[in-house]
Order: sequence, then C-alpha cells, then structure tokens
Amino acid sequence: MRFLFVSGGSAGAVFPITPLALAARNAGHEVIVGATENVMPLVAATGLPGVPITPRTMYDFMQRDRHGNPLEIPKDPHERNLFNGRGMARLALGSMEGLVPLVERWRPDVLVAGALSYAAPLVAHRFGLPWVRHALNMGEPSVIDLSAAAELAPELEEMGLSSIPDPDMYVEICPPGARRPDAGPAQFMGYVPFNTQRALEPWMYSRSGDRPRVLVSAGSRVTADYEADALSALVEKVAGLDVELLIAAPQEIADALGDLPENVRAGWLPLDVVLRTCDLLVHRAGGNTMLHAIVCGVPQLLIPAMPKQVGMSARLAEYGAAIMLTAGEDDSPENVAKMCRELLEDPSYKARTEELSREIAGLPTPHDVTVAIADMVRARGGM
Repeated sequence: MRFLFVSGGSAGAVFPITPLALAARNAGHEVIVGATENVMPLVAATGLPGVPITPRTMYDFMQRDRHGNPLEIPKDPHERNLFNGRGMARLALGSMEGLVPLVERWRPDVLVAGALSYAAPLVAHRFGLPWVRHALNMGEPSVIDLSAAAELAPELEEMGLSSIPDPDMYVEICPPGARRPDAGPAQFMGYVPFNTQRALEPWMYSRSGDRPRVLVSAGSRVTADYEADALSALVEKVAGLDVELLIAAPQEIADALGDLPENVRAGWLPLDVVLRTCDLLVHRAGGNTMLHAIVCGVPQLLIPAMPKQVGMSARLAEYGAAIMLTAGEDDSPENVAKMCRELLEDPSYKARTEELSREIAGLPTPHDVTVAIADMVRARGGM
C-alpha cells in the first residue's frame, strides 16, 4: 500500500508525523513525505524519501496575502489565531502545484496529513482518496480551522464543497487526560519523541552531582532574527538558580551566548535522550517539546510564545503537570525563579506528569495505527 504523508514547513510539522511514517514503511508499505522544499533536509534526516511540493516557505505564505501584499502579525490573540489559519490555507494553495502532480504520478492509496496541512483534504477530495488527519501536538484552537476554511472559501465553492472535507480518521497524540474538551472521536496513538540526532556525550545520557538539572529551550525555530532574544531572556531568568543548566538551541545561537559558567551547557541537544536526565523543562510551549517532556516524566514551566499554545499549556497546568506564565505579564525574573523552585520542590508536579506518561505508554503504537489505516483503506475498497 502507498502512504503519502503531507507535512508543513517546519520541524514542528515534520517530526510529529515521522513515527507513523516510519512505522508504515517498516510494515512494508511504500512511503513518501511531501513538504516545503526548505524542510527537505529534515525529511532526509528521518531516513524517509521526500518530495518538495512548493519552493516557497511556510513563512512566505504567512507574511503575504494572496496578492503578495505584506502582512503584519496581529497583536490581539484571537486575531493572531485567525492570521495563522489564513496563512496555513495559503500554504495549502501553494502546495497544490507540487502535490497534485505527485498524486497523479505516484497514485497513493491514502494521504496522511499534519493537522494544519489543508492541501491534503482538497487533493483527497479531487482524487477520491481516503485521508487521515494527524495531530501535531496537544490540540490547537478550532478557530484556526475555521479561519483556514474562510480563506479557502473560493476554492471550496469551486469544488462544490461548503467546508473542508472531514478526514476518514483522526490520529490523536495528546494523552486523553489533557485533551481539549471539545475534541471529537479519534484513533489514539502514543506519542513517540522524534528529533534530529548528534553524537552523544556521556553527560547527555547520564548525570553526576546533586544539583537539579534544568533544561531551557525556545524551540527548534530559533534563529538570530526569531526567538533568540526570548531564549536569552529565559536563560537569564533561570541562571540564578543553584542548578545544572542545559540550554537547547541551534549551535550558532548557543555560540552567540558567549562564555558560560561551568554549570551551564548549550547547543543542539537530542531532547529524546537528554530530557530523561532532567528535573525540569522551561520553554516557550512548543507542542513537540511539551509532549517530549511528558513522555520523559519531566514537569514544565510554560511561557507560551503564541496564542495557539495557550490552551494546551493551560490544560497541562490544570492537570497539575506544569505551571503556565504569560509572557510580558507574570514572567518576571523573580516569578520565573519562584515557579522553577516550586516545580522542583513539590513532588506532585512530577507525579502528575508521570501519570500522563503512563497514559501515553498505554496507547496504541504507530504500528497499531498503521494497521488501522490499512484496514480502513481496504474497507473503502482502496486495495
């Protein structure tokens, strides 16, 4: 059976779907991953074959409207979510140029798409193919889907559709205990951490000394022009604690931090390995990073970088596995340090995180879900 995986334009869109794609290939199915050209090196790093479906980046579509006019990122949280939905819809339209001929030539039996890859349902409808929607994190606001549908209204009307077609299956990777209240039926799958790797050093998989180990991250998208200041600010707020501090960042960003104290290490870290040695994660609420930490049983201090991350952060805090602070409001150095100490000293946060970790471990595996998808396609008469 041929599985075509459709992804977006960042590591946060590629890595969550990779365990299922690898499972499908390991089960003997043919697999291709379609994504923006700029993330093809990430796809190649997974060991999966990739096809670029647009030469433009996700940010190109986010920053300009259909006519090429520049757009400003809204400051209002609700408007920002609408902005994200419209941008991802434009990415879908731009991706059709490469995705349609790929489907015509390769003839997949099923499309599996990241939750914000709206090109997949359009192509699936056009070719009469089953499609699977794959969650990318613990659940983004439904208003993003509504905004995308509004942006795609002319194309949907042209196709005789009143809305974006529903998937034949929804793969959910959020543990049930922290799931969005309005989330619908789903095929659950245990989250499997995935990230790029590097040669491991002993301190990455083991630790010495009695000081707590705290990891600080601003996510995989950090560049000199994006989130670098936020990462530096986070580091400064945590640096005064009596801890062993790890800073996860692209190497060029880590190098720009300059000379670091002896209790601080910085660089590109394989989170799936390093997090298992940590006592606390402080980060900007990236969806993959959040789930990584839950699997590894690590409590979190969350300071969401975008409005769409607030809901999932709040749910994790309400569950008792994290504390959430609002950027620019209650994330002062004193408060960040105070919350870090609370998370390190109160064992209830780790206990609640480990509850969710066990919940994830008990969910169906990517192999189980591969079998479920193949059975669904056969039931539809696809194979």
